[in-house]
Amino acid sequence: MVDLPDELELSDPQTRVLGALLEKQATTPDAYPLTLKALVTACNQTTSRDPVVDFDVNLVETTCQALKAKGLLRIVHPAAGERATKYRQILDEQLGLDASEKALVAVLLLRGAQTVPELKSRTERMCGFAGLEEVESALARLSSRSDRPLVTLLERASGQREARWMQLLQHDVAGRAAAAAVAGTGPSPTRAAAAAPGRVDELEARVAALESQLTQLVAALDGLVELGPEDGG
Repeated sequence: MVDLPDELELSDPQTRVLGALLEKQATTPDAYPLTLKALVTACNQTTSRDPVVDFDVNLVETTCQALKAKGLLRIVHPAAGERATKYRQILDEQLGLDASEKALVAVLLLRGAQTVPELKSRTERMCGFAGLEEVESALARLSSRSDRPLVTLLERASGQREARWMQLLQHDVAGRAAAAAVAGTGPSPTRAAAAAPGRVDELEARVAALESQLTQLVAALDGLVELGPEDGG
């Protein structure tokens, strides 16, 4: 386990790369570790991401090198007969996170500040919490670590129905907290959206599953490229 001093606080690209690796390790284990192409695809997903980004290969590769230097990522070099370098996160190992804590950190890195019900819903594919109390218990552990708290409960802003939790691994904690407060005080959801939150969650889950399949397909295609025409007979 390592402590994370100020100089190791994550940039925005580092946050996205680590979050994507944490997520894919849990949801697509057969395609993990990820090739660079698969990691770019995971970072740029249009669902389960806030904000949606458009990282290019060079940015993701540079970010991986920076995370390796910080001791939070391991580069898996090609073995004999392989060509593609792969990437795996070791944040969970370095910080001693269990499966539930790992799922929460992943979703917070990928989607910003969220309420307890949102976190329970959005971590289902990584770790099935039995109830909100289990989510709150895991968040309490993450927020009360003796080495360094990894999450914090934001004060509920005017107009917000529930308080939200935010991860503390990223830079500019104060600025992100202020942005989260503003984001939570926008217009109320439409009647249709408010009446059918389960439907929205279901659609998000379906799209996320399709994008996970895309990650697996990218990894499979990378494997075919590794074989090359001379190996395919």
